[in-house]
Amino acid sequence: MKFIINRETLLKPLLLVSSVVENKQTMPVLSNILIRAEEDSLHLTGSDTEVELIGRIPLDASPESTGITTAPARKLLDICKSLPDNSEILFSTKDNQSQMACSSGRSRFTLSTLPAETFPVSQEEPASVSFSIASNALRRLIDRTGFAMSTQDVRYYLNGMLFKISEQTLTAVATDGHRLAVSSEITEEGVTEGKQVIVPRKAVLELARLVAEGEDNVTITLGQNHICAHTGPFSFTSKLVDGKFPDYERVIPYGGQKSMLADRQTLRQALSRAAILSNAKHRGVNLTLENNTMKMAANNPEQEQAEDEIPVNYADAELKISFNVDYLRDVLSVATSDTIQMIFSDSFSSVLIKQPDDDRSTYVVMPMGR
Repeated sequence: MKFIINRETLLKPLLLVSSVVENKQTMPVLSNILIRAEEDSLHLTGSDTEVELIGRIPLDASPESTGITTAPARKLLDICKSLPDNSEILFSTKDNQSQMACSSGRSRFTLSTLPAETFPVSQEEPASVSFSIASNALRRLIDRTGFAMSTQDVRYYLNGMLFKISEQTLTAVATDGHRLAVSSEITEEGVTEGKQVIVPRKAVLELARLVAEGEDNVTITLGQNHICAHTGPFSFTSKLVDGKFPDYERVIPYGGQKSMLADRQTLRQALSRAAILSNAKHRGVNLTLENNTMKMAANNPEQEQAEDEIPVNYADAELKISFNVDYLRDVLSVATSDTIQMIFSDSFSSVLIKQPDDDRSTYVVMPMGR
């Protein structure tokens, strides 16, 4: 295998593909990326056996010789980053394929390789549902809901995000048992049969990274055990979480009678000030609503206290309720409207948070003590 490629042409695909690779692997070959040089393109594949990402890069000149090998992902990425802008890089492997050389100008590197046949590649499966969605719409879905995903919950089905496709709407749902985020976007084409799957946390984060700057539509196919996404020169595949996601619609408290409207940035800044002196472990903030005013207070074991007060639109009976301040701030951080609406039932029930001018997203936060 022998080919030449421009540093800028290689760097972005290499960054994305390398992000899938874990530093610590039980299989040495999984610390490598699979490199395949064909007549007119270069294919890079990264995998951890659960998530796989393939990038296809067109070559300006046909390779002097085609071939396939694997090389250490992090080292190769560091080498490319260290080279001057617009460098031309020559890659070549020796006859025994045990090493790969790369050179640019006066810089020379030799990397150890592992046999390509030991690299695990995802097997295609029949797709039961397929649809397209704009890259920026998919990114918005993940941004609006991803913060609520659990990280290492024993309820493994919470360590990911629910994707629910029905007709021409894709809904993303995430919860860690203390808060819930739901958001929907219109797809480019509809489906005749609805389906819902749980996408693992790592796959969601990699998918967000993949569509971060993309302008192409994303074609998503859902199978029995995998989700696949194709956008531009990239193909993404992930195993699905085998489990049943909670009935999230039953958790949404639609019956609240006490409504508050507040300027989102004013509320967010006040909560951030109160959070400075909140308990580092429990992160509690006490809210009191009355007479178009929200008062907030926080304290910690060092007997330090923070109090703040902001004007809001609230005309119902006095309400006192406590929340994890970070849960509220997370919602306010992903919301985009100038005004935020919080709907309460009582001091012991979850709050429903919405944006009056955007009905695509809904948030639920449980109070402290629940």
